[in-house]
Amino acid sequence: MKTIETLLRDNIKKLVPYSSARDEFKGEGKVFLDANENSFGDPFIDSNTSYNRYPDPHQKKLKTKIAAIKNINTQNIFLGNGSDEAIDILFRAFCNPAIDNVIIVPPTYGMYEVSANINDVAIKKVLLNTEFQLDVPAILSSIDDRTKLIFLCSPNNPTGNSLNRKDIEQILNAFSGIVVLDEAYIDFSFQKSFSQDLFAYPNLVVLQTLSKAYGLAALRVGMAFASRDIINVFNKIKPPYNINAASQQIALDALNETELNKKRVMEIISQRNFLVAEVKRLAFVKKVFNSDANFILLRVDDANELYKYLSQNFIVVRNRSSVVLCVGCLRITVGTPEENILLINTLAKYKK
Repeated sequence: MKTIETLLRDNIKKLVPYSSARDEFKGEGKVFLDANENSFGDPFIDSNTSYNRYPDPHQKKLKTKIAAIKNINTQNIFLGNGSDEAIDILFRAFCNPAIDNVIIVPPTYGMYEVSANINDVAIKKVLLNTEFQLDVPAILSSIDDRTKLIFLCSPNNPTGNSLNRKDIEQILNAFSGIVVLDEAYIDFSFQKSFSQDLFAYPNLVVLQTLSKAYGLAALRVGMAFASRDIINVFNKIKPPYNINAASQQIALDALNETELNKKRVMEIISQRNFLVAEVKRLAFVKKVFNSDANFILLRVDDANELYKYLSQNFIVVRNRSSVVLCVGCLRITVGTPEENILLINTLAKYKK
């Protein structure tokens, strides 16, 4: 593959990153008068909580915990304000507006296309096949000299299935640019994460998140795992304090409860299996697609009418009928046992 340096935009090569007060000071301090913070703090917040101070710009404690759980070196970890920040940085770092292009494989996560459009980067779309798997020959034939990124999502959103590992490996080996593999739902799958293959593939960026399996969507903590060269690029571009102190601390507390989290993930998988079995009994359900995620995708007789019916009964699902290859499909997140029973009972009363 090409070196990261050759893939970078010229302005990013020359970029001198912002140096915060917390970057410049090394050592132990007792009196901090360097960052123009309000030294008095907020009188309405517990005095033991230092929200008047800027957070650690490098999230060292949180990265150390993640490194231990994921079996990854801290120098191979970037933390962003959701995975969306990492996606946006990849465009700004490697794609020259109105010159370069990226490849996406619909149906897939919509932010790849949105971020490309925001950054004025051309998009090449190579549809998944009828089994929602990669069309590898079509992807490889779509690559040209200006293709910088290929976005893959496994388990895929909105389809729920995992992509074939050998197909992903073939693209990693054949492409000289960067392959971005979004594993937001990997914790609900029994597939092996590609995060353990960073040394084999220096052009690989693996995205994960604390929003799904860890139930921390409101905190907006996304993770990118990649070579040190790529992580250095992320850190060069990111805002100095992109993860706030509250999110860092709550995430750290949650990651200390690994056994509890594993139990909750297994319960979600069990409830997913329950939902699949129950919706298959319904006459208006034409197909339930295999899922390795915390949601299921089903094709029904009339997705628009069923969506309207559920909404009228105060149950909100996602209508994916307008998405390519997902005509007539609803995406349903796995809820709590009580929510899932209510959903099934409501669906059982549906009269088309």
